[in-house]
Amino acid sequence: MTTPTPIPLVATIFGLTYLALAMGRVPGLRIDRAGIAMAGAAMMLACGAISLPEAAGAVDSETILLLFGMMVVVAFLRLAGFFALATERIAAGLSGPRSLLAVTIALSGMLSAFLVNDVVCVALTPLVLGLCRRLRRHPIPYLVGLATASNIGSVATITGNPQNIIIGSLSKISYLRFAAHLAPVAMIGMVLNFLVVARVYRRELALVTPMPVVGAPPRPRVHRRLLFKSVAVTLVTVGLFFAGLPIALVALTAAGVMLLDRVRPEKVYRSIDWPLLVMFTGLFVVVHAFEVHVVRTWGLEHWHAVLDSPVVLVSALSVTLSNLVSNVPAVLLFEPLMRVMPERDLAWLALAMSSTLAGNLTVLGSVANLIVVEGARREGTELGFFEYLKVGVPLTLLTTLAGVAWLTVARY
Repeated sequence: MTTPTPIPLVATIFGLTYLALAMGRVPGLRIDRAGIAMAGAAMMLACGAISLPEAAGAVDSETILLLFGMMVVVAFLRLAGFFALATERIAAGLSGPRSLLAVTIALSGMLSAFLVNDVVCVALTPLVLGLCRRLRRHPIPYLVGLATASNIGSVATITGNPQNIIIGSLSKISYLRFAAHLAPVAMIGMVLNFLVVARVYRRELALVTPMPVVGAPPRPRVHRRLLFKSVAVTLVTVGLFFAGLPIALVALTAAGVMLLDRVRPEKVYRSIDWPLLVMFTGLFVVVHAFEVHVVRTWGLEHWHAVLDSPVVLVSALSVTLSNLVSNVPAVLLFEPLMRVMPERDLAWLALAMSSTLAGNLTVLGSVANLIVVEGARREGTELGFFEYLKVGVPLTLLTTLAGVAWLTVARY
């Protein structure tokens, strides 16, 4: 049992944690979001707001294991040369500016629908930049298309992104049912994505950059045995997801099968986003303590007047909150509200849709965006905050409205 703790103290710790998460740092310190979440959890424990056994129980192990398992599977795909080979095949057959943009968006979106979008962006960003250099194309439209498509495509399934993984675990919606309702939103969004990026960057797409092509492009390194194994395991894993087996168990088993190999484990572990797993762990504890001591005093079960339109209400709140504190912390904060929603599954689906599409509003809206921006910067290409807004604002507005309309019309 938790000891009685003053509500103002718990609220203060929670508020400071989320404020620091929104800023992404603490002035004067070098702490990151993972450290911020863990520090918040430690303070909740230290002040007696939650006990160690309760904190351990608050961490959703299925979410952590599913995310870890998918990261391992994607790491092996990357080491096998799958992403490099897919990109090379695209370059060989489609070099026109709009066709290249369309395929970049399609590849990013389709891979992100089944694999964690953050890891997909890690793998594809340097490959897309390399393609642009070889074909002498302006890289910005393709980088923007890559980032936005990874967010939109990840709407489709539970394993598309970290927040969907949390929602799948908390809501208990099956993988197939989730995809049946949100895959159409992802497909509509991908079409809108291409139209908006092609319109905003119509001049850049018509340009050929003056940079010279340096030498012949290296052939992608492909380890055929590992490629066959990793693709086979991935396809079986996705098939078992749709078959209704426990997705965390399936993902963890897939990771175990992949690790039974001659590849050095440290190469795989370097591809795991350990800070993200740490942030998840800390946030589960912080939000649970806040819910127990503060949220339960709000009487959410009596908020019927504002809960009658779950799709519109949840989507509006989610888009706003996701761009203040990032979508993963925002999704965790919604859990108490979801429990009292009259159409709970519909509300969870609206949250998955809107929190993911909200990530396209600004560069800071999702980790996938930041991965693309930082990856491009390391190779000498700057994708600025305001440059991204030219696509982010209209695209987020259009795709969110399309998602709300779809869930409202196709509700069950």
